[in-house]
Amino acid sequence: MLRSRNSLLLVVICTCVFLLFIPKQSVAQIKTSSDTVKILPKARWGGVTGRPYKQHVPVKITVHHEGGKLLTKNDDAFKRLKNIQTWGMGPDRKWADVPYHLLIAPDGTVLEGRNPLTVGETNTEYDPTGHLLICFLGNYNQQKLDDHLLDVLVRLLADQCIKYNISPNEISTHRDHSTQTTCPGDDIYSYFKNGYIVKKVNKLVKKRISQ
Repeated sequence: MLRSRNSLLLVVICTCVFLLFIPKQSVAQIKTSSDTVKILPKARWGGVTGRPYKQHVPVKITVHHEGGKLLTKNDDAFKRLKNIQTWGMGPDRKWADVPYHLLIAPDGTVLEGRNPLTVGETNTEYDPTGHLLICFLGNYNQQKLDDHLLDVLVRLLADQCIKYNISPNEISTHRDHSTQTTCPGDDIYSYFKNGYIVKKVNKLVKKRISQ
């Protein structure tokens, strides 16, 4: 009987130790079952594994646009993202990975970027530590969001707010943290300036939490 009790105690202790030291990335991955927006993994767009970099836990969400050439639904978003990663990790920037955690193609496809538990990168003066970076591929000074992209953005923001326990009121844009940029472009920014995005995400998060 004593031997059985000792064996049971050993199992309990081992389980507790495993849960205590389970990698943060695994914990984040476990929570993805509640996501409403499908996120395509790096392998789908040909991305390589990022280099080790500073760790963090997201406490706010910041929306960007890539800001390069206009990108349409008919263009190759996968190739554009691959080029961004190659450039960012190359000698010009020497970044650890593509600078953003999640990226949205013009057709609404959401693509995995760098590990969300790794600090992002920026060409401007703000410190992105604690920021989950969501970026639209393309240039939204030249192109516009349609109803589908707005819906994807709102649902993706709600997913991430719930996953990381972030208040929708902590959602903002790159230009809110930097005087050196017009990112995420005038069209996207207009939906933040008039409060539309935060209002919609707040409503959706409350609805999902109450269910």
